[in-house]
Amino acid sequence: MLIVLMPSAGHAAVPARAPAAPVEMCRITDPAVTEVSGLAVTPTGYLVENDSNPDPAKTRVFMLDKACRVTGDVQYPTTARDPEDLAVDRKGTLWIADIGDNSPLTGGSGNRRSTIALWTMAAGSKQLKIHRLVYPDGVPRDAEALLIDGQGRPVIVTKDPNGEVFRLDTPLPTDNTEGARLTKVGAFEPRRTGTSNPLGFLGIAWVTGAAVSADGTKAVVRTYADAYEFEVKGGDVAAAITSGKATVTALPDEPQGEAIAYTADGASLLTVSDQDGPAVILRYPSGLKLAPPSSAAPPLPAQAQAQAQARTAPDSKRSTRAPLLLGAFTVVALMLVAAVARRARRR
Repeated sequence: MLIVLMPSAGHAAVPARAPAAPVEMCRITDPAVTEVSGLAVTPTGYLVENDSNPDPAKTRVFMLDKACRVTGDVQYPTTARDPEDLAVDRKGTLWIADIGDNSPLTGGSGNRRSTIALWTMAAGSKQLKIHRLVYPDGVPRDAEALLIDGQGRPVIVTKDPNGEVFRLDTPLPTDNTEGARLTKVGAFEPRRTGTSNPLGFLGIAWVTGAAVSADGTKAVVRTYADAYEFEVKGGDVAAAITSGKATVTALPDEPQGEAIAYTADGASLLTVSDQDGPAVILRYPSGLKLAPPSSAAPPLPAQAQAQAQARTAPDSKRSTRAPLLLGAFTVVALMLVAAVARRARRR
């Protein structure tokens, strides 16, 4: 019997914000790039990943220039089972979420995995390292969304309509056999937006990707139909997506929208579909507008201002130097990952 889950009845039907028509950034035409499930932004272009494939050699990560031409690729040192999302953290480390795990009800083989995995590749490297994780109750779940929070902790959102949110609160192990245990920190629940998409109400319900902006102030979780953006405070991504107020932007009628990322300036969202043949990277304006941080100090009363000037005035025995402040942000991006409909056709 096919069991179909609907979005939580606790969420009223709320239409998503309808943006202007998306802008086509570029078209991925290289035949080696198939069924893109993850997308991230780099200074020179994009990173994308192929979803799982019967031929492990085809499950790779590709570097693209800004015209979507392939400039390089990285293969996994061992077989990646089901890569579903990408992220780049503030240190420039690439994260790959090998977390897909379809059940027989959603097109899987029935051979569920005992652990999920994250792969990382440090900036400037071409060597991938594996980090195995396990859900706290040991029960398999299908997931396609990965975010990295302000402390560098991975946050995973499961695909089901009452999307569970998990975070790794212990040190990240490497080349481990027994999975490090995740912590459940809440849930993300999509709304009944009614946005048109090829999978109907299922497309509105299923979580397929996520990303964090380069400056860490925004997080987005997407379904096949919509993008949910949240303001992130203090780097706590999990708190933002489980208890924050969402700004919802419709992503209507994407062929199989799974991947999402922010542009480097955080002003726009980028998406791409998991499909055979050419795939288009689309740009939508971000619906979440944040007030710019105030850099000016409040004016001082006249007496305090005079005292401050007296304290900082140069004298004959001392010279002063103004300190320089330098800030930098690393490009972040996501993602993003393969769909049940496609897997059902393949498996």
